[in-house]
Amino acid sequence: MAAKLNASESLDCSDSSSSNDQSVSNRSSNRVAEKERRKNEAEDPFVLALKYFSDVEAGTPHQGNDDFENNLALVEKVAYSRGLPPEAISIMLEFAMSLRMGTSPVVRVLKCLIPASVVPQDAIVRAVVWLGISKITAGTQVLFIKWVLTIFDMIDAKDQLRAVYGFIFSFVTDENLCPFICHLLYLLTRKESVRVFRVRKLLDLQSKLGRQPFLLHLLSLYKVFCPELVTLSIPSRMRSGFRNHNSPWKSTLIIVQKRNGSQLASIVNPAVTLKDKTSSRKRKHWHLEIPALSSAVNKGAQTEPSRRKVVPLVQIQSFAQLLENMHRVELPAQMGSLLGSSLALQYLDCVQDESALLRLNFWLGYALHEEFLFCSDGGASQNSEEALQLLDKLLSAHHFLQEGFSSSEAFLYKFLNVWDGSLLRPQILGLLSNIPVVPSSQIGQLLFEPLMQLFFTSSPFFKCGLMESLNNMLRKWLTWHSVYALEDDLDISLNSHTSINMTLSGFKDSVMELVHFVGRLATIGLQLEGCHSLLFNFILDFYETVCDMFLKYGLPLIVMPPTGVFYPALFATDPVSVDRLAYIMYRYKVNLTSAKSQEKLTEQAFHISRQTFREFNNYLVFMVNCLWNSKMIHLGTDIQLGEELLLKSNVPQYWASFDLIHHPAFMNYAVDFHRRCWPGRKDMDINSIKHSKPWGWYLEYLFTQGYDGLKLFIQSNISRQLPAGDGQGDKLSTDER
Repeated sequence: MAAKLNASESLDCSDSSSSNDQSVSNRSSNRVAEKERRKNEAEDPFVLALKYFSDVEAGTPHQGNDDFENNLALVEKVAYSRGLPPEAISIMLEFAMSLRMGTSPVVRVLKCLIPASVVPQDAIVRAVVWLGISKITAGTQVLFIKWVLTIFDMIDAKDQLRAVYGFIFSFVTDENLCPFICHLLYLLTRKESVRVFRVRKLLDLQSKLGRQPFLLHLLSLYKVFCPELVTLSIPSRMRSGFRNHNSPWKSTLIIVQKRNGSQLASIVNPAVTLKDKTSSRKRKHWHLEIPALSSAVNKGAQTEPSRRKVVPLVQIQSFAQLLENMHRVELPAQMGSLLGSSLALQYLDCVQDESALLRLNFWLGYALHEEFLFCSDGGASQNSEEALQLLDKLLSAHHFLQEGFSSSEAFLYKFLNVWDGSLLRPQILGLLSNIPVVPSSQIGQLLFEPLMQLFFTSSPFFKCGLMESLNNMLRKWLTWHSVYALEDDLDISLNSHTSINMTLSGFKDSVMELVHFVGRLATIGLQLEGCHSLLFNFILDFYETVCDMFLKYGLPLIVMPPTGVFYPALFATDPVSVDRLAYIMYRYKVNLTSAKSQEKLTEQAFHISRQTFREFNNYLVFMVNCLWNSKMIHLGTDIQLGEELLLKSNVPQYWASFDLIHHPAFMNYAVDFHRRCWPGRKDMDINSIKHSKPWGWYLEYLFTQGYDGLKLFIQSNISRQLPAGDGQGDKLSTDER
């Protein structure tokens, strides 16, 4: 045993000595590498230039100073070619804001601050402090804040900036800085930043400066976080985002991005993108490119994990991970990247971070307005692939969230006035169907007027697409009502991400306006297109939604179709349209009967107007007399023709021209049934079908052809399944009389 111990000890000693020798050799090699690196840095002119600006003493003159000119020219060369590293940004920003060589070089230095990767937060905080204690001119102060706004998403962290939120807020009293400070505060604001004294200060400024957009946008964000503190009424349709100020760093950042081949596209705010003025016809759609999902913090510049307990959204790969880190998620550097990630949309839907939504709406509003409304070179007129991809991603996000964004809604109201009806039609109509409920006082100007002009001057296929879009819009409105309606006060939340509410009566007015508008479009559209069968199909789709609003969606509203839709559908030459009209009338009866029974039993049930019952009864009586009783023309109906005129038409038995046997839509079925029932007859007499037994067989024959709507209509409205021709009068069920 002792021998074994001695052997093991000798082995341990030999192993430890060998490991010690290896560590010594590694340390020596590291020292050599470190000395070589320091030697190279000492010889690097760029490093020497940075050392000059770091060590230069205050009061050193810059005029006639060759060292200053040479070193600054070298820094500018590096900045404009490949960008400045973080430590260079810190040194140059400290040099400029401390005014060591006076105010003259500051503007030149600020203009060359082009980041290669990220910007240190500490440098920004120190510069903000210098902003308050040094004698920097007003124009230079504005330039500095513009620079911060331009590279905001490239700052490695923002916790220290938010810690000095109050100090930054103090600059809002400066009229020159106020628009830019409000923009910066808008990006930094969190719920804990909203205080009563700050709201009062902004309201005081508004009383002095007027309702400025930058003040209203900041107040709107404050109202999102603390609605009880901001009692001011914020306009619901303000121009999206802050003003896009021209910046000397925008085009240079794009050039540096290309040269470095980095991911700056996902970091730089889209507001920093410029149109290429030298070649506008070949303009690149930079603002349409959806950024890749990336962290706001550069991996090499992250602080210690103990200080920043956050998880970048880009590192989350599954929904389970998202649930585990729901309250520690770090939003991406560019909010537009949320549109391309299902996990990001899930986070947005679960957490409902108002600041994230506002940032996303700001990006989206800029991209849509810039491309489709403000471009002067045709932009999306060429059906650019970028525009198509952006709208497809936006529609996908709408479908995922089951609601639209306020920025896309505001864009659409403006775009409909200049749209030709063909440019990206499926995508625009898809956006149209996602518009939330519009107040009845505004819906005419915002939607109906531009859509009416497009509808009457377009092809039948556009009319069909618009009808489908309006039907989808109505369904979503009704779904929102059934989900968000509160039984106590009957207030309806129009959007789960906003605080906009509408009373039940206001909601009913908006729905009624939409249904009546579609009725007008359908009436005139059928006349213009000669009762096009495809257009008829989409119109009847819409009224299948309308007839079930009470029972299916719980909306106390029943609106009958106009005569310009009912009678063309009843006299249609295709049996499908007649069958669908029969189903719609059956559902109207079920809804009216249910509403009438509730009106008798409960006090809170809504009251149905006599006009609605009168319209329904007129339609029902005319339809039964036409299809069943062979009495198309009779007193008290909407269609009145003189007896003499009917006799001059030389139509035999004109009163039976639209019954189930002679109707143009069912004539083929009657002939086929006659041949099957009496195969040996040479002379065809389809009136013989009206006898008792053949009539019942004929009805069963029709029902086997798939006309379920007609079957439900007959079973619910006709008390006896006997034709009028047998001499015994048929009766309507008494429920609807």
